Amino acid sequence: MEAINPDLELGQSSPDKTNNQASSSVRTVPYTDRTLASAANLVQLLPSGTVLAFQALSPSFSNHGTCYTSNKYLSLSLIIVCSLSCIFFSFTDSFLGGDGKHYYGVSTVRGLYVFNDDCVTGEERRRRFGDLRKYRIRLLDFVHAFLSVVLFWTVSWGDADIQTCFFPDGGHNAMEVLVNLPLGVGVLSSMVFMVFPTSRKGIGYSDASPRQTS
Repeated sequence: MEAINPDLELGQSSPDKTNNQASSSVRTVPYTDRTLASAANLVQLLPSGTVLAFQALSPSFSNHGTCYTSNKYLSLSLIIVCSLSCIFFSFTDSFLGGDGKHYYGVSTVRGLYVFNDDCVTGEERRRRFGDLRKYRIRLLDFVHAFLSVVLFWTVSWGDADIQTCFFPDGGHNAMEVLVNLPLGVGVLSSMVFMVFPTSRKGIGYSDASPRQTS
């Protein structure tokens, strides 16, 4: 008469089955972690306010993926507005004035246009701000602005609700592209930011502590 395994009698899984489940978990976790990590790295290169606005409005605008025509227009409008926001914030800068106050502005061809400028005279402005011409627009700003839009489009089209809204019948190949595209874009963007770093402390970026003016 064949002996009964007490472990199986108590409803416990067999060692082989447990090992198979553990191996399956080990195989799937790195794939998920890699995707989440790439998305987190991309978000760090974008204005935080823009990303938060998209994450807050996207589920409602896309009706959580169950899209009608109006939801598609709303979602696409949100993506366009947030993309324009990324471009705008790429040209912003901040600094610590001579009076110890933080000042923020947008770069122009002539220098930095300060938003919170409350100076009465030109002499007071020069004493507080120094030479604002060093903040003028450079070619590198356009490169970073373009790259920010590409990054945001990668993050936004990688959103599950947006994918379901615009690609409800997307096949396996389409899903693979949408999942893995942030990995490639993240590596390329990181390389560009590393080779061509910017000294700007733009509004809304993670590293946006104002620098001391001179």
